[in-house]
Amino acid sequence: MEYLLIFILKLLENTFATLRLILVANGKKVIGALLMFLMTITWSISLSYIVIDFNGDYLKIIIFALGAAVGSFIGSIIEEKIGLGTILITFNTDYKNYQLFNNIFDNYQKEIIKFGENNYKFEIICKRKLKHNVIKAIKNNNKNINIIVEKINNF
Repeated sequence: MEYLLIFILKLLENTFATLRLILVANGKKVIGALLMFLMTITWSISLSYIVIDFNGDYLKIIIFALGAAVGSFIGSIIEEKIGLGTILITFNTDYKNYQLFNNIFDNYQKEIIKFGENNYKFEIICKRKLKHNVIKAIKNNNKNINIIVEKINNF
């Protein structure tokens, strides 16, 4: 039972830590501070189970480390679902697909730059949580297209 408690506490701590890092990087300082508070409590409790009654039980350390790894993974998944931030998606297309993509992304903030006779560069700004929808729409119409995704920092 003690092993399970160590694992769950460390999992929670690292989930909070991963989310906190991303939230603070996106300007969510108050939520980041709250997560730091929760993180510190769970870390203190989980570590006390190892330090106070260690007695050479190295399995506790393994469970602690495993909880950290799984917590980091879960935190990354949660953060990806939340999808904070804004991104710029860029791709090039020819005139044949220009109108199609222009219609598909009609409701998005976009910039279209013509270069050469038959080439267009699309720059689409969207919320990060919409990234997969935009990329899927592009790939459904041209599987071989190269796409660049960049994070936009709002200063």
